[in-house]
Amino acid sequence: MRYRSLGRSGLTVSEIGLGCEGLLGKPESYVQDVLDLMEDCGANGIDLYSPNPQMRSALGKAMAGRREKFVLEGHLCTIWQDGQYKRTRNMDEVKTGFDDQLTRLGTDHLEIGMIHYVDSLQDWQSIVDGEILSYAQELKKSGTIRAIGLSSHNPEVALPAIQSGVCDVLLFSINPCYDLQPASEDVEQLWNRDKYKGKLVNMEPKRQELYETCQRLGVGITVMKAFGGGDLLNAERSLAGVALTPYQCLAYALDRPAVASVLTGAHTLDELTENLGYSEAPDEEKDYARVLATFPRISWKGQCMYCGHCAPCPVGINVASVTKLLKLGLAQNSVPETVREHYAALEHKAGECLNCGSCEDRCPFEVAVYENMAQAAELFGS
Repeated sequence: MRYRSLGRSGLTVSEIGLGCEGLLGKPESYVQDVLDLMEDCGANGIDLYSPNPQMRSALGKAMAGRREKFVLEGHLCTIWQDGQYKRTRNMDEVKTGFDDQLTRLGTDHLEIGMIHYVDSLQDWQSIVDGEILSYAQELKKSGTIRAIGLSSHNPEVALPAIQSGVCDVLLFSINPCYDLQPASEDVEQLWNRDKYKGKLVNMEPKRQELYETCQRLGVGITVMKAFGGGDLLNAERSLAGVALTPYQCLAYALDRPAVASVLTGAHTLDELTENLGYSEAPDEEKDYARVLATFPRISWKGQCMYCGHCAPCPVGINVASVTKLLKLGLAQNSVPETVREHYAALEHKAGECLNCGSCEDRCPFEVAVYENMAQAAELFGS
């Protein structure tokens, strides 16, 4: 298993983690087996989106004696009421639900306290102006949570939240279909098939801006819906009209700027075992670029996907990393010092480019690599 820093939070997370939907309705013995498998594979990230009390109690029992091995991403503002999940902004419910979560999990703290499901600007503003954000900040100050997070599907909401400086972590829906869709306060538009009938070209700019802003500001991203609820894995249901493999979906998400971990919603031990094997899988099994280039009605022409098909460079330039830093640098009126430092740490710089054309010949998306290298050399200096 490989690990990544979760932005500025100070936390280190495994590339592949667990979303808990697959634990719903399962016996305690199954939850124990899941935790055993995660520990054996070195996976430490667990997202606790579901407020189901039975599931949380079973998870708490399974973690007993090994709580420190896991990074828990718990959600504020979710409760279990009348036998079902409910999102709430009522402070009495928020506090009672959070305290119950800690009790059932058998812990006195969570690594991440996620302000749950904020998809409208009005809702975000009410959180800022009301008591919820203050409550989250109190929890962080007391050490009950280590980092404040936000879960959202809407880049137009996530961007101002990230730019406010109060959120350390973003839980966001990322896959190569959702990334094509414009921002919306209605999350169901992401999988509305009518939205995929026309010609779609490249990543939606707000989404690209969100990922790059998170990278620049040190906000770590954890990923939900990498498989699109499983639809992307099935040719008949896939919004792209083409099936992808789990490893292709995971690789796509992990290649986006600021992404630290993908939290997969496996429903069986076999599915979880497959997902946790991602880090050790050969690169050809993770190659999503060739598949994306075949999507009907969808064009990624000219869009660098950071897929690595441009490698190897004869002089050793990491073209994907240079391109990513170039975009981060161009997003501001001046290059952020952190971006400049990351560029300076690269072993080979853009100015070493020979303009041999081999990278452009290999790129499935016809990216103007030489033009990017020249621009990077000018921006950062050779």
